[in-house]
Amino acid sequence: MSATTKTPSDESAVVTDESPNELSKDKIFHILQTQRRRDALRYLKENDGPVEMRDLAEQVAAWENDTTLQALTSDQRQRVYIALYQSHLPKLDNEGIIKYNQSRGIVERGPLADQFDPYLKTLETGDPNLKADTKVEGNDHWFHYYRWATVASAGTFMGAWMNIPLFSTIPSHLLGASIVMLYATISTAHFFR
Repeated sequence: MSATTKTPSDESAVVTDESPNELSKDKIFHILQTQRRRDALRYLKENDGPVEMRDLAEQVAAWENDTTLQALTSDQRQRVYIALYQSHLPKLDNEGIIKYNQSRGIVERGPLADQFDPYLKTLETGDPNLKADTKVEGNDHWFHYYRWATVASAGTFMGAWMNIPLFSTIPSHLLGASIVMLYATISTAHFFR
């Protein structure tokens, strides 16, 4: 058995909680390329303090399977638990992003976790069982207005082109102007919202 000694240069290489290193954007994006890591970091952001790894894995599994915690199957839980336990959480721990006590099953945010916050979607609704991607945010609902305007415009033009009595009586310049006004109204409302 050999004894190891620390030299002063070894001690200076240790990262302390008081002065975390800045991660490069490449490193941040590399870490965030996996949905399970993003979900784990989001869960830790939404739940202050240490959490049980089991609870984190269950919530990530629920988000991943677009279901509730109660509706999860044991296979869904186990698949996510094993991947987090063996791969994702140790990687985040090694990078200093989280503190992961694997033997006790406790996970908490580490000194570098704040650098990931701008890239994580959080739920403003407060319902942790909803997946962030399914929440109607910002411009997502406007897509529906534009889609219906397109369907109505195409239907009206098709009716005029096929000489359907109601549509064929509308002058083409009036038809064009009304479609432009429809899109202008939606775009203006979108801009001011």
